[in-house]
Amino acid sequence: MKNFINSLQSCSGILLLMLLIVVVILLVCVFNLSLGLNRLSRKYAIFMKGKDAQSLEKLFKRKFDLIEKLAVNSEINSENITKLEKLQNMMLDKYGIVKYDAFEDMGGKLSFVLAMLNNNNTGFLLNAIHSRENCFLYIKEIVNGESYVALSDEEVEALRKAVNFGIEENEFDI
Repeated sequence: MKNFINSLQSCSGILLLMLLIVVVILLVCVFNLSLGLNRLSRKYAIFMKGKDAQSLEKLFKRKFDLIEKLAVNSEINSENITKLEKLQNMMLDKYGIVKYDAFEDMGGKLSFVLAMLNNNNTGFLLNAIHSRENCFLYIKEIVNGESYVALSDEEVEALRKAVNFGIEENEFDI
C-alpha cells in the first residue's frame, strides 16, 4: 500500500494536469448546454407570450377546425370541378361558318352554313338558304364529325372548319 502511495506522489503532477484538462472540458460542455438552454427558454417565452394553457388549447382547436373546414371545402371543390368538366364536354364550343351565294342570280353571299360542335365533334349543321322570296333553314345532326345525311360542299367546308377549330390558328402562331 505504501508503494502505491509513493507511486501516486511521483505521478501527482501528471494526474493534476489530467484532472485540470477534464475540468476544462466539462466547463466547455456546461457552457454549451447553458447557451442551448437559454435559446430554448427564449423560444419558449416567445411561444407562450401572452398565452396560458387554456388559450393555447383554444388556439389549437380553432386551427384544427379550420383544417377540417378546408378539407371539406377541398372535397366539394373537387366534385364541382368534375361536374364542370362534364358540362364543358357537352358545350358546343367549336364552330365553323361558310357564307355563300345559294343562287347564281343573287349576290352578297346572304346564305350561310353554321357548324356547332363539342369536343367530341358532335353537334349540328345549320344551313340558311336565302332567296329573293324566302329564307329556308335546314339542320343536320353531326355525330363524331360525320353526318348520316349527304352534305353540300359548303356544309363539308363548315364542318371541316369546326372540326379543326383552334388548330389552324395555332399553325400560324409558330
